Amino acid sequence: MSITKQEEPEMFRITESQDESQTSSQDSSEVIPNVPDKLTDFPEDFNQLELLETHRHLIPIGTQSLWTPDSEEEEEEKNEEWFLSQEAKLKDNPKELLLFAAENNRLSTVQRILSCHPDLVNTVDDDHYTPLHRASYNGHLPIVRELIAGGADVHAVTMDGWTPLHSACKWNNTPVASFLLQHGADINAQTKGLLTPLHLASGNRGSRQILELLLMNRYIKPDLKNKVGETAFEIARRTDMYYYLFEICDYWIKPSGDITA
Repeated sequence: MSITKQEEPEMFRITESQDESQTSSQDSSEVIPNVPDKLTDFPEDFNQLELLETHRHLIPIGTQSLWTPDSEEEEEEKNEEWFLSQEAKLKDNPKELLLFAAENNRLSTVQRILSCHPDLVNTVDDDHYTPLHRASYNGHLPIVRELIAGGADVHAVTMDGWTPLHSACKWNNTPVASFLLQHGADINAQTKGLLTPLHLASGNRGSRQILELLLMNRYIKPDLKNKVGETAFEIARRTDMYYYLFEICDYWIKPSGDITA
């Protein structure tokens, strides 16, 4: 694939004033980027958060969050005693306890809950993340194995249409992604924003292993586009140093787009 230099999007160019005396007296915060009319053409259900997943490179470096975390919680050491205390608080709520245990790699707790409440294996939180989603985005392979053995749905989707494989690929959790694929996860599943696991992996830096895993799969469809019309390669070309790995899938894909026999 030929690589071409991308022109800076018009919406992120700041118009320079021709009168230096005026610009010196104006507050820099009053300078507003030009916003092209085409931004209003997005579908009504367009998910801006998903756009950020693939366009983080356009966010100015050095910006600070206005959210101030609880300093005590931030500094608290999450040792075994802390985890036990949290589990004790949730002992009467097996659903929340299972979600907590899956997210925090508490294998014995997951096993205990599933032995008593096997029907909770596909329980969801407010955003429809299952225990398998939580274990997948945190890279907890032992938990993923236990949940799938207990009947966890590898095709479960969140409110935004993310599968556990999306979660694993977003955070470069290659062993988990590989295990999910071995158990039937759809490598080309698309979110509500039409993002595939490959789109998410392509937007990450240092994603060589996860990209190799996906691109070496003969069922990958690298030409699928997200809601703003981008392929995973186009995202990787500007955000990741491993865009050349997309040549791997040329072996699987015929010029017509069909998978080789």
